[in-house]
Amino acid sequence: MPHYLNVYQLKWLLLSLAVVLVSHVANLPVWVIAASATFGTWRYCIEKYQWPMPKAWQLLPITLLICIGIIFTFKGFFGRDASLSLLVVMCSLKLLETKTLRDYMLVIVLGYFLVGNLFLFNQTIATFLVSIPPLILLTATLINTSLPTIQSIQFSFKLACQLLLQAVPVMLILFVLFPRIPGPLWGLPQNANNAMSGLGDSLQFGNISNLTKNSAIAFRAQFKGAIPANNQLYWRGPVLWHQKNQNWTMSSAKIGLPLEKLTVQGAPIQYAITLEPHNRLWLLMLDMPTTIPQKAKLTHDYSVLADRPVRTRMRYEATSFNQYQLGTSLSEREKLLSLQINEGENPKTIELVKTWEHLSAADKINAALNLYRQQDFFYTLQPPRLSKNSVDDFLFNTKRGFCEHYATSFVYLMRAASVPARIVTGYQGGEFNPNGNYLIVRQSDAHAWAEVWLQDKGWVRVDPTAAVSPERIEFGISEALSNTDELPIMARKDYPWLKKAYLNWDSVNNGWNQWVLGYDDKKQLDFLKKLTGKGLNLQEMLIWMMAMIVLVMVATSYFLIKQNKTKLNPAQHLYARYLNQLKRTGLEPRSSEAALDFAQRAAAVLPNQKQLIIEIAQRYNALMYSASPKPELLDELAQRIKQLKIKTL
Repeated sequence: MPHYLNVYQLKWLLLSLAVVLVSHVANLPVWVIAASATFGTWRYCIEKYQWPMPKAWQLLPITLLICIGIIFTFKGFFGRDASLSLLVVMCSLKLLETKTLRDYMLVIVLGYFLVGNLFLFNQTIATFLVSIPPLILLTATLINTSLPTIQSIQFSFKLACQLLLQAVPVMLILFVLFPRIPGPLWGLPQNANNAMSGLGDSLQFGNISNLTKNSAIAFRAQFKGAIPANNQLYWRGPVLWHQKNQNWTMSSAKIGLPLEKLTVQGAPIQYAITLEPHNRLWLLMLDMPTTIPQKAKLTHDYSVLADRPVRTRMRYEATSFNQYQLGTSLSEREKLLSLQINEGENPKTIELVKTWEHLSAADKINAALNLYRQQDFFYTLQPPRLSKNSVDDFLFNTKRGFCEHYATSFVYLMRAASVPARIVTGYQGGEFNPNGNYLIVRQSDAHAWAEVWLQDKGWVRVDPTAAVSPERIEFGISEALSNTDELPIMARKDYPWLKKAYLNWDSVNNGWNQWVLGYDDKKQLDFLKKLTGKGLNLQEMLIWMMAMIVLVMVATSYFLIKQNKTKLNPAQHLYARYLNQLKRTGLEPRSSEAALDFAQRAAAVLPNQKQLIIEIAQRYNALMYSASPKPELLDELAQRIKQLKIKTL
């Protein structure tokens, strides 16, 4: 016979699902949230006003409309986001046919699964904290659904928290000892076109200045030795060769240019990068990288590319040298690419460059830099719009720009003067966090600079921004702008108390990233080796894991049994005596069987005692689970147990 639940238990279920839905607000389309709320309200009205449950033929068109809505919303891409939306709306739709205990249990399990889905989107401490309230509510709902009588809110929450705390030791054992494999255990694809903060694969006026207004973290860097000076912190990203109008792009891999020869000297710089997802291929490395992560490759111009777009946070170790010589020989193909400019544009710039024809390459570089130093050029995040001849307009009219203006105009000057040049984009500098001894590099640290090719020296870094605003390179973006209001709060030099609080919080986040999210197969093996004094193989790890879980479960069971024995209240003592009487007939409560369920089964075996058995169970439940049971109930329970006449079968 199916067990139908009451409106109080339905309220618990709807409340817990509502909190689960709220935790996913940032991950769901508005219409999915509205539809789920509508279905939940509909189910509540069915119970409260005794509306009829919808028939299957009524739910079918609703289901089809939802599926069509998911397809149109996500443009047919059935990935992570679409899967979550479908699961949420189908779970809420399931409420409209939820009546029995089995139905409730199924929806609660789906609720737990939806909480787990939070970590497919983000694995930060904030996500972990957000997941706790719905877990407690779902567990409290499970308690109220399983027990036959109405429980107090205090009792439900207390027991739910106790149950979740009892699971923590097992969770920690599984986290430490469950064998890790490289890469995720499972994954749902996400839309490759989803916007993420970060450098693009091209450069136009405004690209980097707009990115600088974003205080999101691009990556964190932790050095094994001393941190290089700020003016040496050039984090290399895409290298741009091709110019088309006002757009600069990377060279194509199909050209097949050979890897530029790199000669290094001095001490190596060893560091680890924790890179935030940016949905593109490049991995940021300090100029000039010599050791790169696995499953990554060097381009011919020493950008580092991953084997797939970076859509989740990743950590990698690298080695770089800040004293180097790159590409001392220049092929004809490279020379052609690094001298390419469009004919018929920027005539004033071309005329200026003609006056430099008698100068050496080094003197041409100095002449261009002196132009920035000696004229009234201004470093700003709010440059005016430029005309079609953008370099002419910038150099001779507006003279107001950001790093992309100086880098692109400088490279154009060099190419027009027959000096091979290219643009390098990436990040420059970083903010030191003394709490964890690491650098925070934000999107606001995005930067563009130039590399010129000189005979016998190869590619040499030249940063024209330093000619206009040396503070930007020496001390960071916040020192370079006269009006710090142009920058996001976290990148500004004012509000020191807010900055201090943020750095404290970020050090906690960084620890979480390193030791929780970064606990991969390598860290696991290293940690277990330190713990046991030897390397563990897969079989030994599984044996240790199972042994420790069994030990924890035995210890927990012993503690709970001992606690129950030592703290039996009068009602429990009476009920234990009643169970001993029924045991003579061969009747014993099953595992997890509620008192009233057991009473119904016992009454079927002992029909002559049915009334007494049911009344005993009712009074016992009232004494155990009511917020304020009546004192006379204990006497009534004792009288009915005494009246019970049991004959041994």
